[in-house]
Amino acid sequence: MTLDLDAVGRVGEVAEHTWSSDDTLLYALGVGAGQDDPLAELAFTTENTAGVRQQVLPTFAVILTQFSPRISFGEYDKARLVHAEQSLSLRRPLPPAGRIRLQSRVTGMFDKGSGGLVVTETSGWLPEDAPDSPSVTTRSSAFIRGEGGFGIRQPGQAWARPGRSPDLVLRYGIRPDQALLYRLSGDRNPLHSDPAFAAQGGFPRPILHGMCTYGVTARVLLRELAGGDPARFESMAGRFSKPVYPGDTLAADVWLDGNGASFQVRDGDGDVVLDRGLFCHTG
Repeated sequence: MTLDLDAVGRVGEVAEHTWSSDDTLLYALGVGAGQDDPLAELAFTTENTAGVRQQVLPTFAVILTQFSPRISFGEYDKARLVHAEQSLSLRRPLPPAGRIRLQSRVTGMFDKGSGGLVVTETSGWLPEDAPDSPSVTTRSSAFIRGEGGFGIRQPGQAWARPGRSPDLVLRYGIRPDQALLYRLSGDRNPLHSDPAFAAQGGFPRPILHGMCTYGVTARVLLRELAGGDPARFESMAGRFSKPVYPGDTLAADVWLDGNGASFQVRDGDGDVVLDRGLFCHTG
């Protein structure tokens, strides 16, 4: 089994995907909206509340880009693939229901020694977008164990933990049934629901989707740093470093920097589960 290094630069087919108001409401519930106070986030969890216009959490865009046709980048054991990093840039808020055109390309393959890192970028165009100005851009990195050794090193990345105490520490819980809710937005991997399947992967019980951890964290940061306004969201990035379990309590250490922040997310044991975090918003 080996990665196809010639896949770098390969562009996938264009696909179109539509979504409904129900999809965006379900996603919001799947990343914890309303769990602490059912009346606090009605713009994301209801469509018919008097005086409240339905809005969409920015990270729903990542759900949409997962419908882009996959690009082949070699033969490998899919059980050895883990989601390593995720970033999202959003030029405008998404509507509660709509249509988007999607296209992906492989932007890099890097030798990490014990495995290979494959980076894929997906662009998404709303109907009003110009061809060179997609509203959505995501970048996803997949680490594939045992596929290293080909010698192409990844350029150094600039993120560093600030040398001071966090400006904010945000604590938030993960519902015991969070993975069961989140999976209804499209990721039905039994690793997140089937105890026997999780045990095959070496886990004592099903783990939370990494993208659910990402979405819950984004929702909390949006609320605390941008007043909960999706129109103020610009981008978010992070690296997955340890699985989260449903029922965990998380803490985000946040270092403010103008209209942005660096962050790390820790679990109840104090271990970092989402690292190298960056969150940017307008003033």
